[in-house]
Amino acid sequence: MAGDSPGVVHIGWYATVFRGDRFEKALADIAAVALRYGAVDFEVRRSGEDRYRFLQTATFQDRADFYAYWEGPEFNDFRARYGSWFQVPVTYDWYDRVVHGEIETGAEELREAHGAPAGEH
Repeated sequence: MAGDSPGVVHIGWYATVFRGDRFEKALADIAAVALRYGAVDFEVRRSGEDRYRFLQTATFQDRADFYAYWEGPEFNDFRARYGSWFQVPVTYDWYDRVVHGEIETGAEELREAHGAPAGEH
């Protein structure tokens, strides 16, 4: 398991009945803690189709930093405190970054490079 390339971890969560709104707030707090462990960004998404389903993501430069976060005291406290607010098992998956782009930078050039005429979206 190489730990020397950047990647994005995906953590799927499913809140228990009637706890979706409160779980969203708790998850937002623990997601931000990833920055203390070297994450360059984090995000929590809530499904529009199933309001109990959440996806937490964070980009780390090194997989070891993710494991330090996942097994750190803050996340251990989170699991102990909110364990009844989500279904188990909780699974995560590491995705190696293959390519990355920003739509705001060079969007016109990207469209042209991929065959869309300038000015056409």
